[in-house]
Amino acid sequence: MDLSVVIPVYNEEESLEPLLDELLAALGPTGKSYEIIVIDDGSTDGTYPVLLRFHQREERLKAVRLKRNFGQTAAVAAGFAHAEGDIIVTMDGDGQNDPKDIPAMLDKLAEGFDLVSGWRFPRQDPLWSRRLPSRMANGLISWITGVKLHDYGCTLKALRHDIAREVKLYGEMHRFIPAIAFERGARIAEMKVHHRPRRWGESKYGMARTFRVLFDLLTVKFLLSYATRPLHIFGMVGFLSGGLGFLLAVYLTLEKIIYQVAIGGRPLLLLSILLIVIGFQFITMGLLGEMLARTYHESQGRTIYSVKDVLDGRKTA
Repeated sequence: MDLSVVIPVYNEEESLEPLLDELLAALGPTGKSYEIIVIDDGSTDGTYPVLLRFHQREERLKAVRLKRNFGQTAAVAAGFAHAEGDIIVTMDGDGQNDPKDIPAMLDKLAEGFDLVSGWRFPRQDPLWSRRLPSRMANGLISWITGVKLHDYGCTLKALRHDIAREVKLYGEMHRFIPAIAFERGARIAEMKVHHRPRRWGESKYGMARTFRVLFDLLTVKFLLSYATRPLHIFGMVGFLSGGLGFLLAVYLTLEKIIYQVAIGGRPLLLLSILLIVIGFQFITMGLLGEMLARTYHESQGRTIYSVKDVLDGRKTA
């Protein structure tokens, strides 16, 4: 199988069939063998009956129905698990992504990249409620992860199957796929794609989702930078806290010895003791984190590296 197109959907009965027709028209001329995997993320409308009808006339459609609404990240992960293609393309099911962009993304991928991420341009969403917060979020994510992209929120992506297999998703981390893939050694590219106004249904995104994304961003930053060396972050905080507490304790001790100042009831004494205890706790957490990281990697057999090629003359001779 050359290509798998993964489409997570939730209550998209009106937009789904027109999108699938567009997708067939766009993929036909490529000459590639392909499958279309639609993940029904616990829809409560007529989405699944639409998939059943479409499947009767198109055998390349694979419909996966989840037991309840698990969220877009879980739906994308389910799509990756069921994909058989060498290349996986993800896209939204609301019709705002244009299937005609897929051949160009495949050509970009063929230039030697492992993942091509779409950049919705021009963006067809309200300025104040969607575009402006998105621009700020993209800047923040690019700065924290070190992977500079204009549009982390664009679902339209093309990636190689081996990269998708190494990406472990949970929470709201589907939008961080490029950053997670980069950490595993993937070459990342970005290209402009069409973005169309929503014609049917309602957006599933709200302001409450912003906070979940921020929390997941902190998780991603920790996993990218300190997953294999947690003591580096916890130890640094512990030494700063404990060191400050120690300096305050020395200062108070000198005041007591030299100037005979009573320090027993001073809040500064309690603060110094608290900082020292907090510092000790953070260092202990870092050591425990190191033990957990070591146990995880040894028990799972997971490497801390990702191999791209191996040249072995003994095996090729």
